[in-house]
Amino acid sequence: MTGNRRLRLAGLEFRLTDVVTLGGLAVFTLLALAFRGRLVRPGAVIGVSALVIALYLVSLAVLQRLRRPWARFLLRTATVQITFLQVYKAANELQLLFFPWRDDLVLAWERALFGFQPVVAIQELYSPALNEWMFFVYVFYVVIYPVLGGIIFFKRGEEANEDYLFQLGLVNLVCGWGFILFPVASPMYWDKVRPLLTEPLTAKFFGSVAEWIRANIHQPGGSIPSPHCAVATVMWVMARKYTRRGFLWLAPIMLSLYVSTVYGRFHYVSDMLIGIAVGLLVILAAPAVARAWDGRPAAGPEAGS
Repeated sequence: MTGNRRLRLAGLEFRLTDVVTLGGLAVFTLLALAFRGRLVRPGAVIGVSALVIALYLVSLAVLQRLRRPWARFLLRTATVQITFLQVYKAANELQLLFFPWRDDLVLAWERALFGFQPVVAIQELYSPALNEWMFFVYVFYVVIYPVLGGIIFFKRGEEANEDYLFQLGLVNLVCGWGFILFPVASPMYWDKVRPLLTEPLTAKFFGSVAEWIRANIHQPGGSIPSPHCAVATVMWVMARKYTRRGFLWLAPIMLSLYVSTVYGRFHYVSDMLIGIAVGLLVILAAPAVARAWDGRPAAGPEAGS
């Protein structure tokens, strides 16, 4: 479970989820303010982030007065998960603040490891049916976010959902810092890769949705670690923790989702593998973060003595 400690400031109650999610967005907003002269669209990241922060604080005030479980779930889930999206967008705006694109380095080590470029070679597997499945799992990830939260909330309670939101917030924040510290444009935006992606990715409904996401939400970057793979790993482990059958039901979707990030030209193989690793590291680190927040001693043979 997430930390139980509550921090009260200005009449509002802040939990660990809030510190990670709201605090992470606040830090990115302050970075944008400090380096606004070096950003392409400083007004976008600062203005929208400030609005999301304000709405988040209002939601905390409203949440204290809500009693109906379904209303508490909807408000909490919508607010926190919308903030995840803004954390992603803000980090994308900041990713060239300190370092240039590192795609050439990623391409070099993948060629050294595999002897070829996986994101180019995978085109040999393209087929309309497989394309549609890969786009389906890539898009369905967005649905899993709130649906799994709802299952956890109404099956295991509000505290379990808070644990879910905290770990999702933590993995999103780690991904955001990854974009800034090791910026990678991704295959569709890097000139040395894009001309090699010649096979058509024909698909129907889910292909259209995925391309809409690529055109309207994605932009160069947001690659290492792959947030799709990192977040999916956390969601999958949370499904195992709180809904045993859910873990098995999600298995074909999650395994396909990992592949879809490369198959759909959204990420390099390195992004995918590092994303999975980051998701697992967050799962392992989350209990220690919760203990530190609560001021509890580290778990061990002497902890209870």
